[in-house]
Amino acid sequence: MALSPEQQLELQTQLQRAVVECNERCLYFAAKWSAELLNSFSSPFAPIEDDADDTDVDEDVEEPTPALNINFDSKEARREAKELPKYLLAKSFFDCREFDRCAGVFLPQQVPHTTPAPDVLSPSRLSLTPKAKTRHSLEAPYSIRPTPTALPKNISQKSLFLALYARYMSGEKRRMEDSEPILGPADGPVTANKELPSISAILEAYFNSRGGLQDKTNSQGWLDYLYGVVLMKSKSEDLAKQWLLRSVDINPYNWAAWQELTSAIGSVEELQQISEHLPRNIMTFIFHVNCSQELYQTTPEVYRNLTDMQKIFPRSAFLQQQKALLYYHSRDHEQAMQIFDGLIKDHPHRLDGLEIYSNLLYVLPNRPKLATLAATASDTDKFRPETNCILGNYYSLISEHEKAVLHFRRALALDRAFQAAWTLMGHEYIELKNTQAAIESYRRAVDANRRDYRAWYGLGQGYEMLECYSYSLFYYQRAAALCPGDPKMWAAVANAYAKCDKLANAVQAYKRALVVGSQVDSGSAASSFASGRSPDPLAQAVGGALDPQILYDIALLYERDGAWEEAAAYMELTLAQEEGAEEGDVGLGVIQITSRARLWLARWCHRNGDLSRAMELANELCQDGVEVEEAKGLVRDIRSQMAFAEDGL
Repeated sequence: MALSPEQQLELQTQLQRAVVECNERCLYFAAKWSAELLNSFSSPFAPIEDDADDTDVDEDVEEPTPALNINFDSKEARREAKELPKYLLAKSFFDCREFDRCAGVFLPQQVPHTTPAPDVLSPSRLSLTPKAKTRHSLEAPYSIRPTPTALPKNISQKSLFLALYARYMSGEKRRMEDSEPILGPADGPVTANKELPSISAILEAYFNSRGGLQDKTNSQGWLDYLYGVVLMKSKSEDLAKQWLLRSVDINPYNWAAWQELTSAIGSVEELQQISEHLPRNIMTFIFHVNCSQELYQTTPEVYRNLTDMQKIFPRSAFLQQQKALLYYHSRDHEQAMQIFDGLIKDHPHRLDGLEIYSNLLYVLPNRPKLATLAATASDTDKFRPETNCILGNYYSLISEHEKAVLHFRRALALDRAFQAAWTLMGHEYIELKNTQAAIESYRRAVDANRRDYRAWYGLGQGYEMLECYSYSLFYYQRAAALCPGDPKMWAAVANAYAKCDKLANAVQAYKRALVVGSQVDSGSAASSFASGRSPDPLAQAVGGALDPQILYDIALLYERDGAWEEAAAYMELTLAQEEGAEEGDVGLGVIQITSRARLWLARWCHRNGDLSRAMELANELCQDGVEVEEAKGLVRDIRSQMAFAEDGL
């Protein structure tokens, strides 16, 4: 995909306009994203000669000056011009985090009706019952009953957005203050943003007076986005999606709306349904790449779309990060690490997404690089959630789990919606055997991002530790549905099925784990599973192509079910992973799990009268140095039986 000079100039104009308009409405993260994308083109607006004098200005060359803050509605333009002094005052209040004062500039609230608080030293106060004392002691000095705010007439959309967004932020600020401490009794859904109903009522009245959802006349898309956010927070997701779709259709360069729409999509099917209603532009392509990555889709189409976008924005740190995350989700850890290293080299002070890089370094594990990353992040900004997650991963890697929990809690104190910290803190509580705290952490992670399969998997682990196997099965199934390409998820599902005595389902789940995790072609393996014949054609796969632990577990399940022939076939297949499939190939060699399979087969052959095969396997066990004592005992039994048989002859 390539753009003509005119198309690139138009795109740069739109991005520059988006930066200005997002900043005007205090959507700072969306403004930062647009500004970074604006500076990631292969060439700027006009080439600058190296030998040109900065003081020389060629008056004959007309520099392209993108139109900023264009308002096509003349009435809106006049309103904004008239409100400019008040708007500047309100934005100054917002920038100083005085959200109530900001909202009050355009939406003045009536003085609330108040009643004096009772005198704390009065006899009536002292005669209260203990329960009443507790209740009154928590009350404010005045009983506040504010009257509803009426929508001012002839207010511009920009000023109304700023006022309502300030009110929303004020509600979020109070919600955070009321929900302390983390994982405390008042934390979580118990505490809500109390400003949402009034904001929703104002926006509903505003849009109803202008034709409702279907009438896009004179709408700029910003209030549509805010209404979608409020509806999402109010759990009206279907309606929220409609308003967010309307917002990105009217104003496609507001990245905040695309992010909110991404958070509302929980599956690939939902993404396909929404795609039919999206505008056809570059922002939609970027949205598809980002949303597919969030849904752990690593298909060739996603890579192709990302490559096309990188041709237009070759210096985009965001797109480079998306590429690294795609490799990370597809478990190509070396490639992901190289891209992250390049990002840090090109943008040494950029912390966005580095908590995922720290996850990668933790999994590898690469302690030196993780220590360097933690030091770099701390030098850049100690009070960023990403920094504290990186530090938490480092302390977890060196087994200081209490310090790791402390840093994850600090990350959540800075941003209660930082989902990665909830999941990582749940992992640490699992290590500390604090199952209840781990479950609650994972629940909060799922509330923040229902697409996080690690949090669902953690919930399954927690309930498995509590021996609630039916619950753990449900959560493992959710994790496997979100990330079907991870064999660990299917193995967990199989184990939960086995704990629930659903052996047939457990075997099928284990086989699915083999298909996902093996180097065998998944199509042929899947058809083998469907055949149901015995011995299973998978017995032809040797040389470390399959996970021996899963093969051994399948064999044990067949043994529990009384299917001895199938169990023996899978034990043979487990044993076959020691050797290479072809001459010159290197298998897994002798490991503990294959030695257990060898011992099982030796006993099986002994029981079925195949003494020569049993003796061969038992002698191999004695040489391997694994299960030696049991092997020696088995050898003695076989020799005595063989001697008895010879005497009988």
